[in-house]
Amino acid sequence: MSAQDLLVILLVGLIAGWLAGLIVQGTGFGIIADICIGIVGALIGSWLLPALGIHLGAGIVNAIIGATIGAILLLIIIRLVNRGGRW
Repeated sequence: MSAQDLLVILLVGLIAGWLAGLIVQGTGFGIIADICIGIVGALIGSWLLPALGIHLGAGIVNAIIGATIGAILLLIIIRLVNRGGRW
């Protein structure tokens, strides 16, 4: 993995985590937490979306969209677990 690949992964993770934080919580969580949430969301999105038959295509914008969808699902699950099943 080159330095450029790592930078793209971190950039996609940051943007996806930040967007998911805005959508679910109403605010971001900080740069490190946003990157972590975005990267985990990208893993979730890259596994779940093709399993559901949803193919976004290639490119950075599609990667950000898929990672954001996965990060939103991650944040919703975390919120449900932390609040005992209540939204």
